[in-house]
Amino acid sequence: MRILITGGAGFLGSHLSERLLNEGHEVLCLDNFFTGFKRNIAHLLPNPNFELIRHDVIDPFKYEVDQIYNLACPASPPHYQHNPIKTTKTSVMGAINSLGLAKRVKARVFQASTSEVYGDPDVHPQPEAYWGNVNPIGIRSCYDEGKRVAETLFFDYHRQNGVDIRVVRIFNTYGPRMNPDDGRVVSNFIAQALRGEDITIYGDGTQTRSFCYVDDLIEGFSRLMNQDQVTGPINIGNPNEFTMLELAEKVIAKVGGSTKLTYHPLPGDDPKQRQPDITLAKKHLDWQPTVSLDDGLDRTIAYFRDLLNK
Repeated sequence: MRILITGGAGFLGSHLSERLLNEGHEVLCLDNFFTGFKRNIAHLLPNPNFELIRHDVIDPFKYEVDQIYNLACPASPPHYQHNPIKTTKTSVMGAINSLGLAKRVKARVFQASTSEVYGDPDVHPQPEAYWGNVNPIGIRSCYDEGKRVAETLFFDYHRQNGVDIRVVRIFNTYGPRMNPDDGRVVSNFIAQALRGEDITIYGDGTQTRSFCYVDDLIEGFSRLMNQDQVTGPINIGNPNEFTMLELAEKVIAKVGGSTKLTYHPLPGDDPKQRQPDITLAKKHLDWQPTVSLDDGLDRTIAYFRDLLNK
């Protein structure tokens, strides 16, 4: 198949590009390189089935393809808060342009949505039927609400125009090719420990996250995209929950050195808990994560160590 990936040079997009090429598909990788990096896909450039196109999804794009994965959007708070208006436009216009193309060429189109649509949840763990507890005017809203609007558009295009859609809600994901400076907790902790800096804990460190290794996530993407029973939304994430303190202690133990913890105030609208209910993923996709946090951290630390030593 010919498959278009928006945000294809990003953290998730590069892993997806690699997998699809390994399966024998032709991949068109669209990226504006705001948070993506050429180094993420440099090893794919010699492959004749891989095509890299510098393009911003805010502007329309037209290619003859069989499937579209819409992954383009900055996903870490420092990046999406850098230009919040642009972030919302990327989610909304990127969805409209992906859906418009899918409608025209009759392609199946996949939306990378997010657990952020649940906001700071008062239901735990979060099932797909939960509508969320979101602040529409806060400093994270550009991302959260943009992704909610994108889901709305996907289901309206599906109902009104018969577009063949798949929607995934991604929970915290980590692994090689994360940006060490993206401000997300796993990359923050690992980069700080490797640099011999103190690890930054926001709040008291008791807030929890569930961390899914990137290979497990991409397997979930593939299973959702290539089945015909459900459109989604489906949660893909690891239900094993850890506090920020537990994560910091694991990273320090693995990296070594004399790194200490420093405590800072919690950022605005930062969720206290985030844990996926993956009942639907198990039922419809026969999917659940297989990589433990210890194994995944080992692989991620090795990547960061190599990157930071260059």
